[in-house]
Amino acid sequence: MTTTTLLLAFLLGIVAGLRVLTAPAALFLARGGIVGYILAVGAVGEYIADMMPNIPSRIALPSIVVRPLSGAVVGWFMAGIAGACAGVIGALLGTYGGYAARVAAIAKIGAIPAALIEDIIAVALAAFVVTS
Repeated sequence: MTTTTLLLAFLLGIVAGLRVLTAPAALFLARGGIVGYILAVGAVGEYIADMMPNIPSRIALPSIVVRPLSGAVVGWFMAGIAGACAGVIGALLGTYGGYAARVAAIAKIGAIPAALIEDIIAVALAAFVVTS
């Protein structure tokens, strides 16, 4: 395992903090197989659900548990235990940093544009990681 691999696990953890299913979907799509497609469909559903006004906050239960768990899983697949730790740290940063950025963006541009920008960032970062 290299420092680069741990950094990529950390970055994919950030993606998990922004969008729970995007990180594993990207990783499994890059590896091939049906699981990636199933997760990708779930990720699209998450993008849609995230725009709904009644969706619970990412910093409340159960989301605050699921996001770091997603980061741990993708990190573990990338770099074992050290990668899982990097993924959890990234997911917590993505969760809380994404929350703060989203609240600020909603105040300036509105809820739907803020959600779409966050989706684009999550997908772009995931694509960067799995193609690096």
